[in-house]
Amino acid sequence: MPTKVAKLWASGKAVVNGWLAIPSGFSAEVMAQCGFDAITVDMQHGVQDYQSMVQCFQAMQAHPVTPMVRVPWNEPGIIGKALDGGAMGIICPMINTKKEAEALVQACKYPPMGVRSNGPIRAGMYGEATSYQTTANAETLCIPMIETKTAIKNLEAILDVEGVAGVYIGPSDLGLSYGMVPKLDRDEPEILKIYDKILKECGKRGIYAGIHTSGAADAAKCIARGFRLTTLANDSGLMATYAKMQVAATRKDSKGVA
Repeated sequence: MPTKVAKLWASGKAVVNGWLAIPSGFSAEVMAQCGFDAITVDMQHGVQDYQSMVQCFQAMQAHPVTPMVRVPWNEPGIIGKALDGGAMGIICPMINTKKEAEALVQACKYPPMGVRSNGPIRAGMYGEATSYQTTANAETLCIPMIETKTAIKNLEAILDVEGVAGVYIGPSDLGLSYGMVPKLDRDEPEILKIYDKILKECGKRGIYAGIHTSGAADAAKCIARGFRLTTLANDSGLMATYAKMQVAATRKDSKGVA
């Protein structure tokens, strides 16, 4: 059956995505109960490995979230294993050319659309009445990251690749590529113009744009701009932010006694 992400996109609604940097099934279980539509395990910059990814998926399975993964690189072996482990969406970093986007789709899809090897060790459990293989090509979300000058130059060619469900913007790396400081909540006119171009080109093709944000205020701005998937920081960042806020409030309210 279509993922919750696909259903929300089809209805015109925005997806609120959680992000797991912490390699813990318990952390994943807690996040999955917080109202997110999708939860992404970060195998690129998080402290996750394959085993912890599977544990996170197992912990999330009882909850109505779409399990996704940001893989560390555009490498067929890890992409196939992530899908076999239960990922229903792949976010792949540093896709800069049409050729790289085609290779990503090839790794994500079974023949005749791609070259993914058969062996859905956990993913096969999602097949229900029909076999997983008959629906995986249509339902697996293949999402390249757009985060460099080169990717922007090749944007239309990347978006034209059959099988791309949407794109995901990495604001920090995109800023770095244009000689700016790395941050999530961007307000530079040059970057905002790029965002609008991405949204316009995605809209022409009936696909969707996602973005990593610094939190609720940034996410709301991005949704208003037209983004249809927003990630709210990550689990470790959310924990640290709230902990710091509570510590600061305690010291303030106790007038320095603590």
